[in-house]
Amino acid sequence: MTTIAYKDGVIAYDSQVTRGDVITYDDFEKCTERKGVKFFCSGTVADHQKLIDVYFGAKPEGNIDAVALVLNNGTLSLVAVDDSTGIWMSPVELDRPYAIGSGTPYAFAAMDMGATAYRAVEMAAKRDTNTGGTIRTVIINEGMADAKTNAPGVTA
Repeated sequence: MTTIAYKDGVIAYDSQVTRGDVITYDDFEKCTERKGVKFFCSGTVADHQKLIDVYFGAKPEGNIDAVALVLNNGTLSLVAVDDSTGIWMSPVELDRPYAIGSGTPYAFAAMDMGATAYRAVEMAAKRDTNTGGTIRTVIINEGMADAKTNAPGVTA
């Protein structure tokens, strides 16, 4: 899995990929951009692309074990695929912290205690065996019209 956290205009996410109890990658890019839409994916890496394809209209086939925070035209949403109804989206309120992935409870608790999104992912990595590696951030610019990737730990 992974930990992806949002707080105060910053999305932070880890880069570790595991297969069972083996870490297969420590620097995997979990943010994918297609057609100007950014996908911060969690779940089975092999299903990330399937989720993105369904977002853009492909018919879902089989179980898609992935969810994503999606930044599209200044809107942040939680996106997943349901076997019976297809793609579903739920808006993320930008004035509140949010997290997805296996480290969600740790990230939420950290942000509730005042941590930034970056620090929340860092803290989740201390307890969640499926979170780790390089932590990256994306700072969402004023007006949510544009987003750019920044060096780990950089804040606006």
